[in-house]
Amino acid sequence: MPFYVRLLAAALLLLASEIVPANAASLDGLAVDVLNQSEQVLCAEKDNVAISLTNKNVRAFRIEAAHPVYLSADMRANVEADWTACDMASDPSYAAPNPPKKVTLYEDEKLWLVGFSYPTFWRPATTTVRVGDRVETGLHLLQLWMKRDDGAEEVLVLYPQDGYWRARPMTPSNMRNTAYGSSFIVGPIEQDGRPLVKIKEVSYEPQTRTFNLAFEKGGSAAVRMVSVDANKQAIDVVFDKGINGGPFAMLRSMYITEFNNDTARIAVREQGAKGWREDNIMKFDHAHATDVWIGRLVPSQHNTTSPDTVFNSFSDGPTPKRPKAEPPAPLPLTKEN
Repeated sequence: MPFYVRLLAAALLLLASEIVPANAASLDGLAVDVLNQSEQVLCAEKDNVAISLTNKNVRAFRIEAAHPVYLSADMRANVEADWTACDMASDPSYAAPNPPKKVTLYEDEKLWLVGFSYPTFWRPATTTVRVGDRVETGLHLLQLWMKRDDGAEEVLVLYPQDGYWRARPMTPSNMRNTAYGSSFIVGPIEQDGRPLVKIKEVSYEPQTRTFNLAFEKGGSAAVRMVSVDANKQAIDVVFDKGINGGPFAMLRSMYITEFNNDTARIAVREQGAKGWREDNIMKFDHAHATDVWIGRLVPSQHNTTSPDTVFNSFSDGPTPKRPKAEPPAPLPLTKEN
């Protein structure tokens, strides 16, 4: 079969599929140090997976949350918590400064931003949340909902008091809902019982769908939801300056076994390599890579439908390098003899 026929067939097959995978590679992005700091645990509700990204020159990059390749309408979608072998008695607990509440911070015809205060949280509630002229204190959770014809769907959350984010694509039309899974943190990462980012203030710009973060250690970041649909969500992160002295981002997740996890595999495109390196998430050690994919190839009994996560497009400038998803250029035509 001629090359152009094979290329056309592959393109048609991809277009016919409802689930489009995350971008394969950004190709010309900076390389970052990828380090596995995970630990073995038995409790499925503890984030024991920690993959850190470090490069003091990175000012911008992209994060994608994409549906896993195995997602299908007839699969069992388990989202129940598993507290087997879990003992949280030693975790810190701080009483909230205000009574528990739910507040609508912003709403228009397309999106809805909601804030929650809990009775207690593992961190003091010191972060201020601002939307326009409205200022809220003591919020433990921000939820961003996207409206659709039959209601609204939660697609992005931020815990302002420890800097943890979760993202997910919209649910495909042939399914009822899909789960969150892995978390990520961005900014000057510290260790205080667990990895976290201390945020002084969060301000949200609805027109650009951007969360502006002011860090307690100084510096700032803009976290913008570039796009979200039933295939993936793309988020651009831009720092005012590179993060020196430690990681600028980290993925946090859970792995107990191959059948009980929120993420199980990692693939990295190392700088200068001719191919990708793949491994079990707990066996991986480190890499110097331009692209990082972390996800699952087969379903798990825990958060079965949770998305894969991609980090790429690392840049030393004010905008991320654009992922290269275009098909290869056609071969030049030759004259017949």
